[in-house]
Parts: sequence; structure tokens; C-alpha cells
Amino acid sequence: MIDPAEPTRHTDIRASGWVAILPAVARPYALLGRFDRPIGAWLLFLPGLWSILLARGPTGRSVWLILLFLVGSFVMRAAGCVVNDLWDRDLDRRVTRTAGRPLASGAVSTMGAVLFMGAMAAVGLAILLSLNPLSWALGVFSLVLVVTYPLAKRVTWWPQLMLGFTFGWGAPMGYAATAGHLGWDMALLYAGAIFWIVGYDTIYAHQDREDDALVGIGSTARLFGTASRPWIAIFFGAALLCIFGAGALAGLRLPYFVPMLGVAGLLLLWQVIRLDINAPASCLRLFKLNREAGLLIGTAILAGRL
Repeated sequence: MIDPAEPTRHTDIRASGWVAILPAVARPYALLGRFDRPIGAWLLFLPGLWSILLARGPTGRSVWLILLFLVGSFVMRAAGCVVNDLWDRDLDRRVTRTAGRPLASGAVSTMGAVLFMGAMAAVGLAILLSLNPLSWALGVFSLVLVVTYPLAKRVTWWPQLMLGFTFGWGAPMGYAATAGHLGWDMALLYAGAIFWIVGYDTIYAHQDREDDALVGIGSTARLFGTASRPWIAIFFGAALLCIFGAGALAGLRLPYFVPMLGVAGLLLLWQVIRLDINAPASCLRLFKLNREAGLLIGTAILAGRL
């Protein structure tokens, strides 16, 4: 572990762009739901996209499910952000990057946040009820993950692993919604998603490493410290092996394994090579590349089906 230092002045709160043209009353809620920063919703969506494609359902049904999961990812990510911010509002005030969050800054009241969360959850429930009964059961269990994830940083060095279980849950959800059952190829895909998420969230966590040390929050960024690069390489390598194995079990064709998955692997390797744990803005840029990496993996699965 590294020694704590003075907290960084880096912040990712940006009340600009399209958020700035919203009515004043709506702006804090857009920020609360992270709608101004959709990278988290994309990363929540991608394991579901992979599994829908891997399960090889009818084309029309698959397209419909992809659209439902995309919308569901945005609204459930927003609801999850409220849960996280309710748990963390006192801690957030003490961390530079998060001090401007609406609950921490007082821009949104606790009651307002709860009502907003309820609205997002209602949309998510409507989407869930349009799926099959197995998906209902998996969706209900996902609430346990969403609610308990914010506690992980208080009791373990591995909150990134808990995030992996949570954000990767789209893999069993998407597969169940498409196929009506679960399979070993899905299990490997879920494992791959977990390793991938632990890797990219370790990069993300280096933005807060010094502040987290001051307030006593655990993370793999603090645990690994200057040894983060080889650990992230291990996580990304394990992710690719699991995702490769999932494609093999599913009987995907050659384009999945060589050109397409290989390009995604190069993008993950680029993150490992370029990592500078002492440059928070650079860590954020590398973290955001995982949307493209995830889309490449989805494209690879689609190519392997053709």
C-alpha cells in the first residue's frame, strides 16, 4: 500500500454542456443521476449486450432486448447512483472529486433524492416485468448487490470486486432474458466481465487514492499502489481468457477469436501501458476507453455469430 499524501484537486463534476441549458430545478437531478456522464451507464449495459448476442435469440427479439437493456442501464445506473450517494454523502464532502455531488453539496435534499430514485426504479421495474420469470428473479437479486455495494469500501480493500459482481450482473440477466435459461458459456462471460470491471475500476479508483486514504476508504488502487500495473494486466488478461472461453463454448466462428477480440485486447493493453497512477485526469481518460473496448467485444460476438 502507498502512503497517503495531500488530496488531489481533481474533480469530475461538470455542470456544463447540455446540463447547463436545463431548467435550474432539473440540473441537480441530472447530475445526481450522472446523466451528464453516461460512461457508467454504458459500462453497466455492455455485459448485458454481450450475453444477449451470445445467447443467439431471434434477431427481432434480440434487438428489442438490447434497446430495453440500454434504457434500463441508464435508469438503474441513476437509481444506483442515488443509493451510493445516500450512503456516501458525508464521505463525499471530504473527497475533492465528489464534494460537488448534489447530495453532498446540498443541491438536492434527501427526500428529493429518494423520490428521484423511486421514479428511476419504477421505469426499471416496468422493463423487468416485460421480461421472463427467470429474469424477474435475477432482477430482484440484483437489488441486493446494488444496495450493499456502497458498504464494500468501508469493510474491505476490494470494493472493485463487489462492483464487478454488480455491474457484470447484466450478463446473466441478458442471457436469461434471451434464452430463458442459464449456461456455462454465460458463466464464463460473467466471470470475464467481473475481471474486466475490477481492472478498469482499479484505474478509476486511482483518482481518489489519496483522498480515500485520508478518510479511511478501501480500494484496490490503495491495496496495489505502485504495483497496480501488473495487477490490472492480470485482471484484463483473465477477462480476455474467460470471454474467449465463453465464445468457444458457444460455438462462435473464427472472426470472434482473431481479428475482433484481438483489437479489444490491444485496447486493454494500451490502458496498462499508458497507466500513470499519479495523473487522475489521465486515469479517467483511460477508464473511459472501456466503453470502446466493451463495444468491440460485443462486435466480436456478433461477428462470430455470422
